[in-house]
Parts: sequence; C-alpha cells; structure tokens
Amino acid sequence: MNEVYDFIKKCGTYYLATVEEGQPRVRPFGTINIFEGKLYIQTGKVKPVSKQIQKNPKVELCCFDGGTGRWLRLSGELVRDDRREAKADMLEHYPDLKRMYSADDDNTEVLYFKDATATIASFTAAPKVVKF
Repeated sequence: MNEVYDFIKKCGTYYLATVEEGQPRVRPFGTINIFEGKLYIQTGKVKPVSKQIQKNPKVELCCFDGGTGRWLRLSGELVRDDRREAKADMLEHYPDLKRMYSADDDNTEVLYFKDATATIASFTAAPKVVKF
C-alpha cells in the first residue's frame, strides 16, 4: 500500500471515477493519505461525488507519472470514516484545505479504500498488482 500511496502522491493529481444513474463521472482529486494503516481520500459531503460514493462505493482512480511513463489504476470500495481523528489527520497533511474544511464540521468527509487492487503499468514492463 505504501508504494501505491507514494506513486499517487508523486503524481499530485489523480482522477476518480464514480457512477451516477449508469453514467460514469470522473473528476480530478489531489488528496491522498495513510491513516491507521488505511489509504484515505477526502471530499465534501455536499458534493455530488460524495452522494455517488454513498450510493455506490465502488470507485476507480487513475494517475499518470509523466517522468517515468508509468500509470496506476486503483479500484476498490470507499468507506466513510466520520471520526474526528481521521479528518484532522487528513487536514494536517493538506493544511490549505483548512480554509474550506474543518475536522469539526458536518461537511468534511474522509473515506478509505477497502478490498483495493492497484495496477502499476507501463508500455515497457509487465504490470505490477498490489492488493490491500
């Protein structure tokens, strides 16, 4: 899982795919964090992406490292963690978000991956699969 975290963190931006009424929805994200041995992302509960995840927690994210020509695809289920500690830890790693979010508000949402499978691939090497 640490290798997956490092890859995503290095890319900076990843694209998260959800489904809404049978239609794929993809948008850029930038938050990634490890807390208590789980890989987390962050969003706001008022956003459509949050509602899509609560309705169907199966998601996939993708990012590309232009420097190495490798990409990562991560699929799994996202589980909401409403604990203040999980929110606070995310915001400590992304202090710029504190202008919009708080560990104590009703909007901040952190979610961790469950039953995740990551594939790191390129055009020049065999894919590497990591499950956690």
